Amino acid sequence: MKSTTDRRVTIADIAARAGVSIGAVSFALNGRKGVSSETRERILAVADELGWAPAASARSLAEAKTATFGLAIARDPRNLGVESFYMHFLAGIESELSLRNHGLLLQVVPDIHSELETLRAWRNARRVDGVIVTDVRVEDPRIAYLAKTPGLPVVVVGHPSVAGSLAAVGTDDGAAARQAVQHLVGLGHRRIAHVAGLVELAHTHLRTAAFLDEMRAQGAEPTVLHTDFTPKQGAEATRRALTGSAAPTAFIFDNDIMAVAALGVATQLGIRVPEDISIIAWDDSVLCQHTYPQITSLSHDVVNFGAHVARRLFDVVAGAPTDGELDATPVLQPRGSTGPVPRV
Repeated sequence: MKSTTDRRVTIADIAARAGVSIGAVSFALNGRKGVSSETRERILAVADELGWAPAASARSLAEAKTATFGLAIARDPRNLGVESFYMHFLAGIESELSLRNHGLLLQVVPDIHSELETLRAWRNARRVDGVIVTDVRVEDPRIAYLAKTPGLPVVVVGHPSVAGSLAAVGTDDGAAARQAVQHLVGLGHRRIAHVAGLVELAHTHLRTAAFLDEMRAQGAEPTVLHTDFTPKQGAEATRRALTGSAAPTAFIFDNDIMAVAALGVATQLGIRVPEDISIIAWDDSVLCQHTYPQITSLSHDVVNFGAHVARRLFDVVAGAPTDGELDATPVLQPRGSTGPVPRV
């Protein structure tokens, strides 16, 4: 095969390497029907390997600086405005990018496979100078793709242990989960529920593993309830736990909006907070400070966290080593939603 190192890669080159027709390559690269999923994946992998880019974008990376970073999020757009974490996180990223005259290309997609296709498209079109990856999954296909794909600097938002060889900025969620358990056990609670996020998320696994390990160490009785982070599922999980046998006397929620929803459920059931149950929230947003009672939280400066991620990506784009870094560990902020276990 003729070398492609001194000229632009064409769809004919891709077709020859993949062993398919030029028409099949065109269908695959343009996301059109006409090829099987297996053939499409093979064609896209070859295109990545050869460094294919559309004719309008066929320039070297050095010549193709866009002053733009990319972030694709596989979340329901109706929930992004509800959960405070992402709003603060994006504000932190923007605060750092604006100082360096960079922009953020944000794309909300329906699922992780669409997110992977977005990353491929950005890379092939030289659309962004680097990308931020959030909501890391267990055995995440984006991590696998980016680890073997040159030409697209990346920072993974998550504990370095889940980022493989890629640069990462995360928090020690395990230490934070242990803090929460220790606080509640110190108040006399033995039956504690962790209302966790999506089971496929790596940080959910890290938090849950630390919660269960600390509960075992304390000789306490754990319950784990998985949700999609929404207030609806947080409320439903709380109601099931409180109306079941051996109901928990304390709850740790994986975000603040679920904790606020739990306060409403407790009121509906005639259960007092903190006299009957105690509540701890993750992500200490303004919501936690303006409920009644105010919610005990694992406090973390999410705006600064977002800025840290952006600074790290600038470093990676400039050629810095792709190692992992930890941001500040969330610290327990006791407030009125936690109290001693009720006397029987």
